[in-house]
Amino acid sequence: MMFVRSFVFFLGVLATVFFGWAALVGIPDAMISEIPPPEDLPRYTDVQLFGRKIYIREGCLYCHSQQVRPEGFGSDDDRFWGRPSVPGDYVYDKPHLLGTMRTGPDLMNIGVRQPSVDWHLIHLYNPRLVSPGSIMPPYPWLFNEKPSAGPNERVLTLPDSIAPKGNVVVATEEATALTEYLLSLNRSYPVRQ
Repeated sequence: MMFVRSFVFFLGVLATVFFGWAALVGIPDAMISEIPPPEDLPRYTDVQLFGRKIYIREGCLYCHSQQVRPEGFGSDDDRFWGRPSVPGDYVYDKPHLLGTMRTGPDLMNIGVRQPSVDWHLIHLYNPRLVSPGSIMPPYPWLFNEKPSAGPNERVLTLPDSIAPKGNVVVATEEATALTEYLLSLNRSYPVRQ
């Protein structure tokens, strides 16, 4: 008798987990999979996908959202973050990096608001150089200090007060890829609503 009760209890727990997963993940995923990508939404390049992995690894999604809110939900229209996000904006994003916190600014259209590669690299190296008062931590491990740069390496232009004496600061492949991903966040194309 105890075995039957335990088995029924186990089946009840299993059914609850399955139905919870179906309601929260399975059904919405099936609904979203039918949404076509907007015409102007390009696929990520291999470098951008690598940068996206760095974005996830470094925990950027814990402080930055990637969803422009619609009017009535704390509208973002007044902050130059662009039109409200639509489901088609995320067709190529697996996993989706919507975020819930805005400790830092929303990054959905950072490629439009800040199209400078140099700005992004300096911001990653030391955020307070380009955004005084920023609470974002620096990511110096994404850069190398060397006596000189190679022909295809990107050198950061730093103020003399923090530039290493006799060396240059060079962006690693990871810093460059992360910057390429950030620049790809451009959802400024028009959409039909």
